[in-house]
Parts: sequence; structure tokens; C-alpha cells
Amino acid sequence: MNGRFVRVAERGRKTFKIMIDGVACDAAQGDTVLVALLSSVRAVRDSEFGDGRRAGFCLMGACQDCWVWAEDGTRLRACTTPAAPGMSLVTRLSEAKECVWPRA
Repeated sequence: MNGRFVRVAERGRKTFKIMIDGVACDAAQGDTVLVALLSSVRAVRDSEFGDGRRAGFCLMGACQDCWVWAEDGTRLRACTTPAAPGMSLVTRLSEAKECVWPRA
């Protein structure tokens, strides 16, 4: 995958695998979900409002633009949730399960 973020410092941190849309990707200790996502892919999620892919906006928890889904359908705020080994994330609405909002 081709990420939007490029890690230029702190390259010595231990890494672990997370799944993003069914593809194994690396995350580093201390990464938020947002950093882990954007280090591996170009966008964080689909917009629920039909305006395409989103990449986060404020990167600090104020704008609400970085919500993604765990594989079980739980919503996570990517910019404030720590990445953890074995996480399985979904960034596409068509793949998200139970907790998709708004409901049709």
C-alpha cells in the first residue's frame, strides 16, 4: 500500500501488524490509529455523507472527521485511539457492519 504519511523520524520503534480492509500493514508502538492508517493508505475512511474518501482534518480530535470502524462494527476515533497489535480496521462503508451511521 502507498501511504499519505511518510515516517522520517523515530524509525527504531517496535512495529506490529494491524489489518486495514483485510490487508496486513505495519504500525509502530505509540502510533494512533490515524498515524497507522495514513502511514499505509491514502485515506482514512469513506464519508457517510457521500462526498468521497476522507483523510482526517484537524488530526487532534476536534473535527470528528477520522471515525473508522473495527471489524466488528465498533466505531473508533482514529486520531485519539492508540493502535494495538492485531487490530482489524475497516475504512469502507460497504464493508462496515452494525454501527454505521446514518442508517438508511
